[in-house]
Amino acid sequence: MRILFVGDVVGRSGRNAIAEHLPGLKRDWKLDLVVVNGENAAGGFGITEAIYHEFIDAGADVVTLGNHAWRQKEALVFIERVGALIRPLNFPKRNPGRGAAIIEAKNGARVLVINAQGRVFMEPLNDPFTAIDFELEACKLREGADAIIVDFHAEATSEKQAMGHFCDGRASLVVGTHTHIPTGDYRILAGGTAYMTDAGMTGDYDSVIGMEKEEPLSRFVTGLSTGRYEPAAGAGTLSGVAVEINDATGLAMKIAPVRIGGRLEETKPGFWP
Repeated sequence: MRILFVGDVVGRSGRNAIAEHLPGLKRDWKLDLVVVNGENAAGGFGITEAIYHEFIDAGADVVTLGNHAWRQKEALVFIERVGALIRPLNFPKRNPGRGAAIIEAKNGARVLVINAQGRVFMEPLNDPFTAIDFELEACKLREGADAIIVDFHAEATSEKQAMGHFCDGRASLVVGTHTHIPTGDYRILAGGTAYMTDAGMTGDYDSVIGMEKEEPLSRFVTGLSTGRYEPAAGAGTLSGVAVEINDATGLAMKIAPVRIGGRLEETKPGFWP
């Protein structure tokens, strides 16, 4: 099974990168499943229903979120109508939507996609380890699902690495989102789970984590907030990670970073044509 995970889409630049590159990648790489993190897609904060459908039309099979899930208030409503949009599993129980979903891949496989949010340097949500453990035990790899993907939306690299080891052997892929910088530690863990601390953002890297440079620089230099953060509008890089899954075990055989377009050096998986 061939899976592409695309990191946080930031603003129009990121959306343009999705529209430009994703349809061709899905066709040329014969992808069975595409996951896109869309929590920064609408002006850098949140997602709208129109943008969600743009991603689905471009080839995404499921869209994950994060700490900005509800910044566009319409998401509180439309998330209940669509089946392939998931928010962090460990949000308080009364939040709308769901934090995990079984998605049918192109090859007919059942893929459990889980979205959870970390707590280190972030909001004190419910314990993500307990929440994910419950899902992994309730829908075990090769019993309830043919593959399992965990999008762990977290700030601290230590918490992300801990989650990777916590899920090792029980998930196909654990990948971090939120910090918007692609990491070089992509690998397959001892138990067979593919892991990468952060998939990076899909957006303009001539920026401060996707935002126009002036306001973040001003805040760092002066300590004062003088305006709003605005998404950078230059050419976007599609960033993410490609994984090939063993159909018999549900565990990973290959993993590679993906960076296409924009300012970063292009990187594609050498194991797909």
